[in-house]
Amino acid sequence: MRLDVDALGTFYEMAREGAQLAADRLTPMTDIQARVGVTRLDFTTGEAIRAELDDDVEKVGIRVELTGGMDGTALLLFDEASAEAVAGTLTDGLDGSDEALTRSAIAEVSQIMNSGFVDGWADVLRTEIDVSTPDLVAGTEPEAFVDPDDVATGDDLAVVFRSQIEAVGTEFAFRHYFVPTAESIEALFQRRTAGYALEYEKLVGFDRMAHRGAETVAENLTKMTGIEMDVDIRRINFVSLDAIPEDVPAEPQVSVAFSFDGLPSGYLLFLFGERSARSLVSATVGESELDESGIGAFGQDAVQELSNVMASGLLDGWANLLDTTIDHTTPTYAHDMGAAVVDPLIVGLSEGQEFAFVFDTRIEAVDADIEFDLDIFAIPDEGDLERALERLEVGRVDDTPTRAEFTAAADGPDSEDLRELAEMEGVDL
Repeated sequence: MRLDVDALGTFYEMAREGAQLAADRLTPMTDIQARVGVTRLDFTTGEAIRAELDDDVEKVGIRVELTGGMDGTALLLFDEASAEAVAGTLTDGLDGSDEALTRSAIAEVSQIMNSGFVDGWADVLRTEIDVSTPDLVAGTEPEAFVDPDDVATGDDLAVVFRSQIEAVGTEFAFRHYFVPTAESIEALFQRRTAGYALEYEKLVGFDRMAHRGAETVAENLTKMTGIEMDVDIRRINFVSLDAIPEDVPAEPQVSVAFSFDGLPSGYLLFLFGERSARSLVSATVGESELDESGIGAFGQDAVQELSNVMASGLLDGWANLLDTTIDHTTPTYAHDMGAAVVDPLIVGLSEGQEFAFVFDTRIEAVDADIEFDLDIFAIPDEGDLERALERLEVGRVDDTPTRAEFTAAADGPDSEDLRELAEMEGVDL
């Protein structure tokens, strides 16, 4: 199956249109002023979907089956506090302790909002979509919402529409997922345009390649910090460039960015929450290098150089597999609020494309009591990704070494210190 990029753009428009209609229907029902937030089209594993739902947060909402112009399963889930807040707007003046009444109100709001999404999709696709009677679902475990045997088993990727609506001036959170059947997606891609298209099986292979690179990063971080790390979530987002900053938390972030050139070319970003960056510095060069105002000069050098090691690991692994050469720039460090740290990447990409495939990976400390996580965004140039996939031999992905050749930043002070650190810790560079 080939993924027509123009068709993917249509899917993205469909997701946004549905979210807008859902937001428009929420406000008159509840007096909650709503606006469309993050909207994404993801290629992701069933394991990642289940990991996202396994967050120890009580969730309640509905699940429906769609048939007709688009077949699949849709979920609309509120976290418990938001569900009670929304239900309270409909049951104001009634007995708030009546759980059955509250659940009924939640089901009603969820159904009307879900209909907004579905109507928006049907409008864009110019078809009719039938919706089953909703099932009210609740729980903290993924099994309460999805059947593990139904969604992207093994190395398969599911296509997932993910939308978020933000409420103005109130605490409010919900998630909307739509997982179309593989047959439905394949039928939609048969409406190909003359634009460029990607081989789906090769994209799955590239995702496995990215995952192997992320595993190498996690192993190296474990050796350098003494904190056991693992790959938590990986997915391929197909998003418009202006939506990429919406994925970045609105909190102080530390980022190290690279542009890379070869086959493919593009951008690579390592994103740490401020506490995670401090944990990295503390674990590698000591707490004495931290100062009260933040990371400190030597700490900044440490984050920069360790990111340089990780970038080499990822990109050299890609180059080995594609039998090509990929060079990357010296690291660019930033410590700023939220989306500001990704703005330079967006400016660079927007010169030649409207949408991007973002290989999004989160690496976390295995010990939940340790606050240390890292988000990696790899964003290949659109045209180069197509050529790279053509070159990719999927059968080599699991056997080709992903070793990196350490290249310290040419102008990075203290590079030698970090090299020595890596040698002491036995990091595989």
